[in-house]
Amino acid sequence: MSDPLVRPAEPADAALVHGLVRALADYERLSHAVTATQDDIAGLLFGEVPRAFCDLVEIDGESVGFSLWFYTVSTFVGRAGIWIEDLYVAPEARGKGAGRALLRVLAQRCRAEGLGRLDWAVLDWNESGIGFYDRIGAVTLDDWRLRRLSGDALAALAR
Repeated sequence: MSDPLVRPAEPADAALVHGLVRALADYERLSHAVTATQDDIAGLLFGEVPRAFCDLVEIDGESVGFSLWFYTVSTFVGRAGIWIEDLYVAPEARGKGAGRALLRVLAQRCRAEGLGRLDWAVLDWNESGIGFYDRIGAVTLDDWRLRRLSGDALAALAR
C-alpha cells in the first residue's frame, strides 16, 4: 500500500466528487437532504466564479475520500481562515492515513497563506470522527451553536 496522495479536484472529477458527497450523506444518515446534482457540484467548484474548493485523496491510485472547503474570515483574528464543509474517507480506507493527509494539506495551506485557523463541524454521534479530531489536537467549541436559515425562512427574510 502506498502513502495517501492528495490532489486538487479538476473539472473531470465532478462526477467523482458528487459520488463522494452522496457517500458522505449515506454515512451521516442524511441522504434525504442531498439535492445537489453533478452539475451543481461542477458549478460550485469549477464555475466562472468558484465558491468552494476540493481536494481528493488517493491510495494506490484509487480515490478514497475528499475535503470540500472554502475561505472564511475572522475579524477577531484579523485574518482569513478555512472552513471544511465536508471531510470524508471511505470506510475501507479509514486508518490508512487518508483523513490525516487531507487535513495536513489544508493545515499546510493555512500556514503558507498566513491564515488564522481551520474550522469544521462534526456530528455529535460520530465518535470515531471525534476521536480522530481529538488525536490531532482539534478542540470542541462548546460555547458556539451553528445556526441556519434556509428554505421558506430564508425566502421570507429576503422579502
